Amino acid sequence: MLNESFSIAKKDYRQWAPLFLRLIIGYGFMAHGWAKLSKGPAGFEKLLVQIGVPFPHITSWVSPLIELLGGLAIFLGVFVSITAIPLIFTMLVAMFAIQINYGFSSVKTIGLTPKGPLFGPPGYEINLLYIAGLISLIITGAGIYSIDSLIWSKKTKA
Repeated sequence: MLNESFSIAKKDYRQWAPLFLRLIIGYGFMAHGWAKLSKGPAGFEKLLVQIGVPFPHITSWVSPLIELLGGLAIFLGVFVSITAIPLIFTMLVAMFAIQINYGFSSVKTIGLTPKGPLFGPPGYEINLLYIAGLISLIITGAGIYSIDSLIWSKKTKA
């Protein structure tokens, strides 16, 4: 009896894990997408031209919109398994186009100034963390307090 109730509680508790992943991953993508759009896509386009990304004008709009809207969808838990795919793709492109050249670590202290530490360019560690989190959400689903869970609960009641 005790083992059975523990099993039920453990199962319900597992539904919380995707919530925390969704909130931080969704917010992170929205923050990065908004940063690119709020400063104007032209500045991001210049960076894309400098690193040789094809179709920089289109990419300077598409990438931030995928991050912003995809991040919102992940945050709310809307079609998480589908939404994760383009977000993973953007992380892979950024990783292989930019961060791969700077090694693994996302935090590189390269000096100390009177104002504080001086950091070098980030490596691909953060990209891998985002990708791992998104894959985890694809496997587990959106969890509780998500639009997906509302949709599934209505379908199972019908």
